[in-house]
Amino acid sequence: MYEGPIQDLIDELSKLPGLGPKGAQRIAFHLLAGEKKDIDRVIAAMANVRDNVVFCSECGNVSADTRCRICSDARRDATKICVVEEPKDVQAIERTKEFTGRYHVLGGALDPLGGVGPDQLRIRELLRRLANQDDGVDVTEVIVATDPNTEGEATATYLVRMLKDFPGLSVTRLASGLPMGGDLEFADELTLGRALSGRRVLS
Repeated sequence: MYEGPIQDLIDELSKLPGLGPKGAQRIAFHLLAGEKKDIDRVIAAMANVRDNVVFCSECGNVSADTRCRICSDARRDATKICVVEEPKDVQAIERTKEFTGRYHVLGGALDPLGGVGPDQLRIRELLRRLANQDDGVDVTEVIVATDPNTEGEATATYLVRMLKDFPGLSVTRLASGLPMGGDLEFADELTLGRALSGRRVLS
């Protein structure tokens, strides 16, 4: 235990996801050894996030305005919505440059043991968004891109049940399979099974 402000900083940093006490301690002492202007920049960036970052009123992604840049972009395909758990998932899909539609961020995944039910997620907003096509463009496909784990699968199953009665709406799930450069012997049974069931014809 250190004294005073440095221990307070370590305690606060260690509450951040992915940071344990040792990592928090390294960051705290790095800041302590830095110049005052460097610390001021970190403080200013954090204050800027606190004061100026909001969630998009349409999709729930992080944004500097009421509507995010993706929802505001008229070139995006409004007939397709990709449903993800967190804003970081939007960036992961955007990096592929394969998807040109719009997004809907749930704000997590169903986790009954953790106290996260449908009411804690932005599922109602998705249903409302599909029911009220404000721009006159009908959504024809919802791509469920939740994580391939227990919570993500439960969320995907729940969404399919909620969306099945929308006329003319196709609900798809991201394919999951083997990573490039991986070996079959190291793949778990679920991943290998998904890869087999999602196989495609080679032309």
